[in-house]
Amino acid sequence: MAQTVGILVVSHSAKIAEGTLELAKQMAPTVTIVAAGGTDDDGIGTSFDRISQGITRAQSGTGVVILCDLGSAILTAETAVDFLDDADKALVVIADAPVVEGTVAAAVASETGGSLADVVAAARTATGVADPHADEHTLSHADVSGAVERSATLVNPSGLHARPAAEFVKHASTFDSTVQINGVDAKSLLRIMGLGLAQSSTVSIVATGPDANKAVDELVGLVESGFGEI
Repeated sequence: MAQTVGILVVSHSAKIAEGTLELAKQMAPTVTIVAAGGTDDDGIGTSFDRISQGITRAQSGTGVVILCDLGSAILTAETAVDFLDDADKALVVIADAPVVEGTVAAAVASETGGSLADVVAAARTATGVADPHADEHTLSHADVSGAVERSATLVNPSGLHARPAAEFVKHASTFDSTVQINGVDAKSLLRIMGLGLAQSSTVSIVATGPDANKAVDELVGLVESGFGEI
């Protein structure tokens, strides 16, 4: 199995770090996610040693993305990174993103085989700041007119919540085609979750590219199956 980008969650609270890890692992079970929360004596704060050890544990050779909760956590993480050798330092990035949403988005991007840059970019989509590359995966009117398109109805009781949305993204990411769901990038977890699609909502899947037909057929089938929840 190919190694995935590791993720380190740094929080002032061990419980927050562990809880974020637990949530992300539900959607990205094969990704190495390490929690580095609290001080050395389990108090509220951050630990240089825990962060340094966490970087080592999360590193598989393809890189580590660090998510931090508060400013001083970032400072401690930056210090830990500065102590790395130059070669190791180049494979560690502290992402400017909310710790929970950023970790989840990064984990799913890593699970789908994303590069270090891909995983960092996924984490940063959680900031709410406009993504300068958002249009790269948006179909133009001309593209849509020649694209493969089908609709389906969400049948699972909770709609397109976190777990099925992650399954959708992971499946969509296996295709070379550009894919959209209700007008947003089908390979972006947070954009899909932002749609707020509930049970009985209509899902429109549009794809263009070399495997567009296969992508649409399989993604529609995934939606109609209820993501294994019914």
